[in-house]
Parts: sequence; C-alpha cells; structure tokens
Amino acid sequence: MASPAASSVSAPPRQAPAQSPATLAVWGSRITLGALALGGLIAAMLDVSLSLEAQMVGYLIGMVALNLPHGGYEHFENLRHRRVSFSLRYVVLYVAFLVAFVGFFFVAPVVALGLAFSTAVIKGGHGGLKVMDALRGTDHLQSRWQRGLAAFVRGGAIMLVPLLAWPGVYVTFSTYMVHIFGAAGPLPFATHLPTVQAAVGTIYGLAVGVHLGGGLYTGGLSTAWLTDLAETTLLIAYFTFVPMMLAVGLYFPLWYTLRQTARTTAVASHDPAPDRLSLPRTWAAMVIGALATFGLMAGLYALVPNPLGGAGLLGGAVAFYTIFVCILALPHIVVGEWLDQARGIWYVP
Repeated sequence: MASPAASSVSAPPRQAPAQSPATLAVWGSRITLGALALGGLIAAMLDVSLSLEAQMVGYLIGMVALNLPHGGYEHFENLRHRRVSFSLRYVVLYVAFLVAFVGFFFVAPVVALGLAFSTAVIKGGHGGLKVMDALRGTDHLQSRWQRGLAAFVRGGAIMLVPLLAWPGVYVTFSTYMVHIFGAAGPLPFATHLPTVQAAVGTIYGLAVGVHLGGGLYTGGLSTAWLTDLAETTLLIAYFTFVPMMLAVGLYFPLWYTLRQTARTTAVASHDPAPDRLSLPRTWAAMVIGALATFGLMAGLYALVPNPLGGAGLLGGAVAFYTIFVCILALPHIVVGEWLDQARGIWYVP
C-alpha cells in the first residue's frame, strides 16, 4: 500500500527550539497531566473523591467535544499528500477492517474487547514513540525490541495501570461494553481479579524496569533518556491517582492530541517546501471528519442489540462511545500507519 508522498521532508532536529509551537505544546501536555496527577494525589491523601457521574461527564467532554475531530484530521492530513488512487484504496481498506472488527465483536465480544484494549495500548505507545522520534530523539532505544518495549510501557499506562488502581470501575465498564454486543454474565477474568491484577502488575512492572534500565545502559544519562524517564513516570502517576474515567477522557485531548499536533508542527517546520492548510481549511477538515465519524457511530448504535450495555443513560453513553472509539482505532493504526510505509498518520521522516 506504500505510496510516495507528494514532497520529501528532511529529518527534523533531535530537539525542537525552546520557544517553538511544538515545544510549547509538549510542555502543555506535561503541565496539564502533571497538575491533574498532583490533584489526584492530594485528593487521595485528603480522602476526597470525585463522583462517578462527574467523571463520566468529564470523559465525554474530553473524548467527544475535544478529541473527536482530531482522529479524522490525522487521516486527512496524510491523504491530502497522495494520489487519488491511493486515497481510494486507503478508504476501502479502512472500511474493510472496520466491518471485520465489528463482526468480530458479534462473534466473540470478550476476545474482541481484549483486542480493542490492546489496540489502545498500541495507539498510545506507538504514537508516543513517534513524538519522541520527532522532538527529542530516541537514541537510547537502539534496537527493535527496545522500541517495542517503550511503546508497550507508554501505552500500557493507559489500559493496564487503571486495572491495578481502579479495578471496580474497570471491570464494570468492560462488562457494559461486551453486553452491548449481546454477551451475558460477568467477564471471565472478573472472578479471578486479584490473580489477574498480580500478573498484570508483575509483567508491567518488569517491562517498565527493563525499558528504563535498558535505555540507561545503551544511552546513558542522555536528554532523551531523562525525558523518557520523566514522561513515563508522569503517565504512571497520572493513571494511578486521577480517577479512571476522567483520566482516560482527558488523556487523549490533553496528551495524545497535543503531542501529535506538536509532531506534525515539528515535521512541517522543517519541510523545505512547506504545504500548510490555512486555519479555516484545517477547521473545516476537522469538522467534516467529526461529522463522518458521527455517521459511523449512528450506524453502530442502530446495529448493536443493546447499545447502552444494560447501564443507565450516562454510563451507557460512556461504554458505547468507548467501544466505538476502540473499533475505529484498529483500522486507524493498521491502515493509517502500518500498511502505509511511505508516510503514515504518525509520519516522522
């Protein structure tokens, strides 16, 4: 599926200028998540909790109002550099993977949910790795396995740390999600939750230690390694102390989207022949992408037998939107990045 981009882009420097928009966006992501993690820690120490209803409202605001347009824009920004034949093939493959994944949920909803959660790990981790490549460099990650482990650690903070820190909410909403597709009863791992948590905690803890230790061994106390250490620690603290639904809902707009925007800006700023959209056209692309996504969401809502998964309106909306985003994420990664060897949605030259 690879196709040459319309123009070549020279490799950006390992470190963006201190006052560049890309650097400011990255610092914005660190400061906002750091403030939220600190607030969560203080609230835990004071035994103050945020209601689940408030968390769900925050989740929907973050994921729908703030983050929804960006996913469509990633594809648009990629495809506008391509031939029409490539774009048509891209769309056909995307729809094919989308339909296949929805069908898999009807056949084996629990297994499909596991694949969906794994996709979220890959998206957060691999996308984050590309941001490091573009802005700080990854000289401390000198082998394929180190890069894979780095992606697993960063992405695992999104889906594995909440299972350890907020198991009740995690299991409840996971159950709602499989019930959307007609599954009945509790999740298989729910009856052995302490054992599952122990296994996940051991595996993830070892992965973090090997990732950071290996990076220190190969790269020393480099700026790239120190940045990786700080950001990995921040992500783990954030998903540990910020209530799960709010943490996930704000992670994508305040971390993922901000940092992908920074990556795009850094790459474009070093393009010898920059081709940037005007602000109105950028907003138009995001709005059109959001409208198309809402159309797909309406189609899924009409198709599934139990759209709210047996939950109330607010909880059901969160469960349905989460599963919908997970379904979109698989073709987003496979077609938009892995099958696109020439450029991809997380392009770094």
